[in-house]
Formats: sequence, C-alpha cells, structure tokens
Amino acid sequence: MAEATPEQTPEQTPEQTPETESTALVAGPVSTWLTENGFDHDLLERDHLGVELLKVDAQFLLPICTALRAYGFNYLQCQGGYDLGPGKELVSFYHLVKVRDNADSTEEVRVKVFVPRDNPHIPSVYWIWRAADWQERETYDMYGIVYDGHPNLKRLLMPEDWIGWPLRKDYISPDFYELQDAY
Repeated sequence: MAEATPEQTPEQTPEQTPETESTALVAGPVSTWLTENGFDHDLLERDHLGVELLKVDAQFLLPICTALRAYGFNYLQCQGGYDLGPGKELVSFYHLVKVRDNADSTEEVRVKVFVPRDNPHIPSVYWIWRAADWQERETYDMYGIVYDGHPNLKRLLMPEDWIGWPLRKDYISPDFYELQDAY
C-alpha cells in the first residue's frame, strides 16, 4: 500500500484521491460554440463513442437546432425516444452529423430533450431536417411525445384507434386485441 500524504486519508492511495474519482464534464467544440453564441444548454456525459451530448430545454430546441444546422450539422442521422421509467421523464434524442465532400472524418453531436410524461410536448424539427418526418411519428406512436408543428403527426405502426403508448414502461397491455377487417 502506498504511503498516505497529508491530504489523503490513510486508506486512500494516490490513485484514489477525490480529484480523480469525479471527472468534470468538459465542453467540446460544439458546446463551446453554442455557449459563445448565447445558446443555453447543459452538458451530459459523452456517449460510448466519445460524442458530445447536449441537454436542451424543449423551448430552446428549435433555436439551437437551427444554429446547429447553420454550424454545419446538415444531416439528422437518427431521432428517437425512450422512457426513463414509471413516473419519470420521457426523452427525445437527435443524432446530428456534418456531411461534407472529401471529409476524412465526420463530426457528430447528440441532443437530448427531457419532458414530463404527463405533458410531453416538443417542437418538431421537421422544418429543419425533413428526415424527422417518420422518425418523429414513430416516437409519437410508441411513447406519446407530441411534436408540435409536425405536418402529419399520426400513428405510424399502431392502428389509429389504439389506446396508449406501447413502449412506455408503465404501459399495460390489453387482455385482448380486436381483430379488424383486412382489405
């Protein structure tokens, strides 16, 4: 066991000091650019690939996404949602990529919006990235997140008269399914 220094407790070795146990979130280039230009957001821990994760309030999603589009993030690679658990928030996420000619590598950023499950309203990014059309519809259909301003927000996978949001963790499956006439 290594000898304790005056700042350490006897059971802590130099590798276990409180400074090394907690890692501070470091702003990446996208977060730094947004902050310099006055766009309010929070940092989240980077994903497993090291891509920046930004937490954005629903009311600031459109201005921030518009700014990211102007910054060069011209491709919505993926949009989806997930449920943090019964009684907890729903999350809508956006994977954005800069697509350029003759690029050696791509730049990516992830944006997450946390909304309460009892009033899950988020503005649609359809008017910024048209690829959000069916992706937002699928998230609406499975989780019940309403994308305000979407041109055709209706069920995509479930029947139009389906009650509930099947991928929410508090969803209770019906005991029976009504068979409909197939045309």
